[in-house]
Amino acid sequence: MASENTNRPNFPARAVVTAGMPYGNKDLHFGHIGGVFVPADFFARFLRDRIGAENVLFVSGTDCYGSPIMEGYRKLTEAGEFSGTITDYVRGHHDNQKAALDAYGISLDIFAGSGLEPAKPFHAKLSDEWIRRLYEVGALKKRSTLQFYDTEAKTFLNGRQVKGRCPVRGCKSEKAYADECDLGHQFDPEELINPVSQLTGTKPELRPCDNWYFDLPAFSEALETLMDEWDADPQVRDIVTKTVRESLVAPVIYIKNELRDDFAAVAGDLPVHTVHEAQGNQASFSVEFADWEARDKAREVLEGAHVRFRTGKCLLPFRITGNIDWGVAAPEIDGVSGLTVWCWPESLWAPISFVQTALAESADGRYSSRDWHDWWCADDSRVFQFIGQDNIYFYCVAQPAMWEAMGWGLKQTTPVANYHILFMNKKASSSGAIKPPMAAELLDHYTAEQLRAHWLSLALDAKAVSFSPKVYDTSVSYKDKKTGEEVLVCDDPRVVDPALKESAFLTNIFNRLARSCFYGAAKACDCKLPAVEASAEVIEECREATLAFERTVHGMDFHGALAAVEEFTRAANKRWDAASKAAGDDADAYVAALADAFAALRTTALLMHPAVPAGCELVAEYMGFSEKDFFSWEHALATPRELAAELGEDACEHAILELPPRFDFFRKHESQYKK
Repeated sequence: MASENTNRPNFPARAVVTAGMPYGNKDLHFGHIGGVFVPADFFARFLRDRIGAENVLFVSGTDCYGSPIMEGYRKLTEAGEFSGTITDYVRGHHDNQKAALDAYGISLDIFAGSGLEPAKPFHAKLSDEWIRRLYEVGALKKRSTLQFYDTEAKTFLNGRQVKGRCPVRGCKSEKAYADECDLGHQFDPEELINPVSQLTGTKPELRPCDNWYFDLPAFSEALETLMDEWDADPQVRDIVTKTVRESLVAPVIYIKNELRDDFAAVAGDLPVHTVHEAQGNQASFSVEFADWEARDKAREVLEGAHVRFRTGKCLLPFRITGNIDWGVAAPEIDGVSGLTVWCWPESLWAPISFVQTALAESADGRYSSRDWHDWWCADDSRVFQFIGQDNIYFYCVAQPAMWEAMGWGLKQTTPVANYHILFMNKKASSSGAIKPPMAAELLDHYTAEQLRAHWLSLALDAKAVSFSPKVYDTSVSYKDKKTGEEVLVCDDPRVVDPALKESAFLTNIFNRLARSCFYGAAKACDCKLPAVEASAEVIEECREATLAFERTVHGMDFHGALAAVEEFTRAANKRWDAASKAAGDDADAYVAALADAFAALRTTALLMHPAVPAGCELVAEYMGFSEKDFFSWEHALATPRELAAELGEDACEHAILELPPRFDFFRKHESQYKK
């Protein structure tokens, strides 16, 4: 590999890969797996092959704390459907999440829980240190803010116990909570439209309470600079900087044009501002302020005068603490005690505590360093965070600013944001009207590798794409010409399943190339590698395919990488068909064709390994190599014979395993075979 450095992308010496944190009140649905975990696993597996498994940490875990978990637990216990503790409740979901991830071959080094052993003490300690550090550097501000209070239940309400409409202009979410909506927009509680207590169904009051906030607006210039850097980084997708820059704007209030006279009557009482008239067919004019505090004062004036308005996006202080019981304890600072950490900020630094846990729990020598700083702070390390587009504000606005504030030398992470993965062309969520299929139940119809290949091919880096498995399509039907009866598409065996498009490559093309090699070697080579080397032309094609794959994956274009491998493998199959037939009774020509096929098979298995590991590892096993040797990119450009020689073997004597009759490296799901 050392001689092949021309135009090769650079990879870090060490890498952390993260895959978000599912809430501890739900099991995983297809969006969790297909939209985040499978792409993250693909990249983590590729990096292990590329830079060595000892240099990669793939971490995730259950987000154990916060009001969604409290609310889910409360409802179940009040209904008599659950009798354990809240920790038992979270542990149950955590175990289900881990089982689903294992079923899909998600190769996490650790799947922890922020409130579960063994990560709990690491996370609590880091949270305490983190908040004290933010206070020490002056980035933490105490604010007396308003919190919803249910006068009938006589209790303060946590974030998920209040529901209303999002106040952010342009947002149509009807599922907004105390200070954020389900689309990720942030706002102050007093801005929530039509709040309703989920405990009693009454309108709650707003009462003051003290909490700590991170001074996010103070880091606007640092974020602008970072966005310029990310714009130039081919690994950061355009959706990230576009979304972040929507918040890097001046604080604005929008007012309907018909309320212009009402606004003019109180404009003199507002802080210094600039009015921007409505343009074209715009229904509102805007009022711009110097900072969020001036805008807040203006809101008070407008509310007092009963002038309706909506706010725009901008940087606001980022809440760090809250008043709910189920959370990481916040340290007592400046006389303020009894607070817990809001689940969102502590989930941002949770991957660090998970890395600390994994390193502490590991045996010596498993990882190249057991010091977490070498993974998060070193110049030759890099952190790749796989997220959905809904979470860009937290991971790409709040997190980078906190990293900057901490002064610990934390390197800015590389966000890998995917667009929404839809279900039947609609956005689905476990808490919404359209319920997505759960990850576990999909395996009643498809194999994990069929789904992994399909999801990776959806091009979620470029746009929102629908996952439309035929077995769930009850929306399309037609009238049978013979019987006159309505037939659902999901019941018609003649209709192609969109979720199986990539499966045809695995179960037909890839399988066929592998079987041709092994059955051919048993016939002509006495179950050994072909005694001759592949042709120079084929070796060069393998080299070009490997280097192109490396460049494409480095650029985070996973669907493009897999499409290129499929094209390469189809061409290899065609070449084998033509050459083996042309060989006729010429044994030497047949073996030469077989050598070309083995070289192509080795390349295909190497490149497809991050996507469909189980089948590719079978290829390595039957070819007589260990997984470590076969998939290491130290030998990426070697043919099978060259690999054997590099490992100190006599290539002419390298034995392969005999393939059983009708063997499949990639099987269909049992339900897909004709009965």
